[in-house]
Amino acid sequence: MQLRAALGTAALAVMAALSACGSDPAPASAAPAGAQRATAVFAGGCFWCTESDFDKVPGVIATTSGYTGGKLANPTYEQVSAGNTGHIESVRVTYDPRKVSYAQLAAHFIRTTDPLDSGGSFCDRGYQYRSAFFVADAEQKRVAEAVKARAQQILKKPVATLVLPASAFTPAEDYHQDYYKKNPVRYKFYRFNCGRDARLAEVWGGK
Repeated sequence: MQLRAALGTAALAVMAALSACGSDPAPASAAPAGAQRATAVFAGGCFWCTESDFDKVPGVIATTSGYTGGKLANPTYEQVSAGNTGHIESVRVTYDPRKVSYAQLAAHFIRTTDPLDSGGSFCDRGYQYRSAFFVADAEQKRVAEAVKARAQQILKKPVATLVLPASAFTPAEDYHQDYYKKNPVRYKFYRFNCGRDARLAEVWGGK
């Protein structure tokens, strides 16, 4: 959080004041057969990075950075990053289930996180940066638990990634959306200095 705060704090504060966002009360849900759109919510630490990682997946239509899991309505970045809301930084993935399945997204997600970390994700520490599946129904829960079990089998260590029920999702402030596209130099600086890719290589290697 401190590293990201250093990347233009004053500018971000101004944009935050101008931004208006509200909660989406309905949790993500699996699409019925033949549907062209479905949604899923994942938390992989910094939502800038999680968003970037999912946007590379064929079949993903859109990604939205946000906050979920807590009870505070319409939380702000400052509130969530302080760690007192119960919310976790997360990303809502809108995808075409005819092109990519929830199971494929779940497998991609776990591979782009450090599932062994119970204290946060990479350089971002605290519950608000934990890795988690936010599951909307029994099928998503079954898949998430299976992916988690498989990761534990591969890594041969306890997997700390949470499997939590989906709840109200609040989109993050506008300046957070597509941050890696809007501010590529700052994003790359943050990602490198946070050690995300180095840790991923350490954890997963060629597995």
